[in-house]
Amino acid sequence: MPGHTFQSPTGTRDFYPADAALRRFISESWRSAAIRHGFEEVDGPTFEHLELYTVKSGEGIVSELFSFTRAGGEKTYALRPEFTPTLARLYAAKANSLPKPTKWFCTPTFFRAERPQRGRLREFMQWNVDVIGDPSPAADAEVIATCVTLFTSLGFTPKDLRVKINHRAALAKWFDSRGIPEERHAKLLALLDQKGKLSPRDFTVKLAEFGFTPEQAEVFQKGVIRVELGSGEGELTVLGTTVAREDIGVPTAAGESLDLTFFSEAVRPLALELSQAGVLDWVDFDLSIVRGLAYYTGMVFEVHEASGAERAVAGGGRYDNLIELFGGPPTSAVGMGMGDVVLALVMKDKGLLPDEARLMELAGQRPDVFVISNGSPEADAQVRSTVAMLRKAGLHARHTYKATKNVGKLLQDAAGQKARFAVIIEGPGQCQIKDMAGGGQRPAAISEIVAAVRR
Repeated sequence: MPGHTFQSPTGTRDFYPADAALRRFISESWRSAAIRHGFEEVDGPTFEHLELYTVKSGEGIVSELFSFTRAGGEKTYALRPEFTPTLARLYAAKANSLPKPTKWFCTPTFFRAERPQRGRLREFMQWNVDVIGDPSPAADAEVIATCVTLFTSLGFTPKDLRVKINHRAALAKWFDSRGIPEERHAKLLALLDQKGKLSPRDFTVKLAEFGFTPEQAEVFQKGVIRVELGSGEGELTVLGTTVAREDIGVPTAAGESLDLTFFSEAVRPLALELSQAGVLDWVDFDLSIVRGLAYYTGMVFEVHEASGAERAVAGGGRYDNLIELFGGPPTSAVGMGMGDVVLALVMKDKGLLPDEARLMELAGQRPDVFVISNGSPEADAQVRSTVAMLRKAGLHARHTYKATKNVGKLLQDAAGQKARFAVIIEGPGQCQIKDMAGGGQRPAAISEIVAAVRR
């Protein structure tokens, strides 16, 4: 309809050059961190058969997906909401021929039919890192260390972000030891996962239904556990109180100890691996971190701002039964995902986003040379051939599309495009080379431009 104004769909983004440069910067940072840790890049189709998601999560997940049936077709498809089912399918198809362990990463676009809000969109990029076929704590630590490598490369420190870790299998044993029947475990895990959305009072009341006192609820509210590795196997520090490895309990205000022996086997081997990887100072062991997905079988983690200002920046864990579900052999696996939306928000809040000129440069969009004419017919005739010569030499060269002959305005055009150098054609074979950052300018032969710029 003539005159009708169209907008992008709700929960999606338009990427103008600066936005696309930021997206490229984030994705290249992800790739660099993964490759440094020995991961290989994979990908799959943007849409899969709907059954790939319902076999893992049940029919209830359909309302959270963008699903469709092709006109005239019979099969139902869904735009991918995550990568783990695709990864499991890929691995199951070639399990016998793949290396042990298999270390894969990807940076695809995903789609979720949910209400858009700060940090959460319907279309987004996500970094996935997975180690398949290694059941050891070393594989858990490798995933977390890769995550920390990314944070360090972006300028974050342990004072900005905390990796909060728990252990689902250890939690299950602990619930059993407290007499909580297995059929109630899922409800208790869901409560712990919702802790941040509840007031302390409501959380305490709901936790009391499972036999925890208000003082014990405080341990879940504030009980970050830090592991200090000394000459022995290490000790736990909970709420500022050091507890011996043989008698792991957290004294509460009422004098009753909240027994944490369940952590001794699950936490210390991982803490040792994290220490050897040099990232233990980023880590807290937090009883309330459980992750919502039911397929996690062991270690789970989330990365949060130290201030708690944003939703989780990243999250993941061990899922040792999933490959089997998709037709592969019984296979251990551990992985994580990190979305670009929250990461960019946290970088902006911390002042860690490069400025636009730097982003354009990192994305390969900053011109090396911007060629203009001094306005004479002889100079005009050499602009395009000079640009072609520079491009053949491997430089990023541009020229103006403006009709003006005003050199000052054309230099403003060069500055606006963040060009490193401006070349002003003066006549046959001659030019002025202007350093747009330093401001210096000198005469040169056109044949000297490439060498001058590369210097």
